[in-house]
Amino acid sequence: MSSEELALRQQMSELCASLFVRGFSVGTAGNVSARLHDGILMTPTNSTLGNVDPERIAKIDLDGNHVSGDKPTKEVFLHQAFYETRPEAGAVVHLHSTWATALSCLEDTDPNDCIPPLTPYVVMRVGTVKLVPYVKPGDPKSGDLIRELGGKYSAVLLANHGPVVSGKDLFSAVCAAEELEETAKLLVALRGLPTRLLDAEKVAELKETYGRI
Repeated sequence: MSSEELALRQQMSELCASLFVRGFSVGTAGNVSARLHDGILMTPTNSTLGNVDPERIAKIDLDGNHVSGDKPTKEVFLHQAFYETRPEAGAVVHLHSTWATALSCLEDTDPNDCIPPLTPYVVMRVGTVKLVPYVKPGDPKSGDLIRELGGKYSAVLLANHGPVVSGKDLFSAVCAAEELEETAKLLVALRGLPTRLLDAEKVAELKETYGRI
């Protein structure tokens, strides 16, 4: 096993534990993956993010074959689809975090812009978030729905399920998932109140300065 893979396994274990202890994941909810040059590391199925053993993290090859570790998350199709359509993605984080999941359940959440530009950081770190229609957890169709987006979005909300966020590396993806969750919390807290969003000019300025998400 390469030093790169060993280091990534350790980082995944530590960041998953951090998400768990801070309430971004509960029970066995959520799954995380990261890309290597020869495959993808994924948290195992039916495991808690609070106690991910680096040696037992699943590894699949670039064709989706299970190579080592425990059996990968049942959401493997979801993760694979992000990597296939977003070549710049180095990691994917899927959580059942409270506030983002709440938005995914609200009937009036805009399916084309689930997380409006409330703060500059959600624009910079997350970008526009698309609502993906509901399918049962672990259904291969989830991958098809992501592929249909053509890599346009770095993050989505799975209807009545929760957020999925990609990033250039594992640390970036975790930070973006946290930013999405905190912004969702603000949006729910501000519901029914006069709210000032960033206008199109300000959003364009952020995108021009910080590039494509």
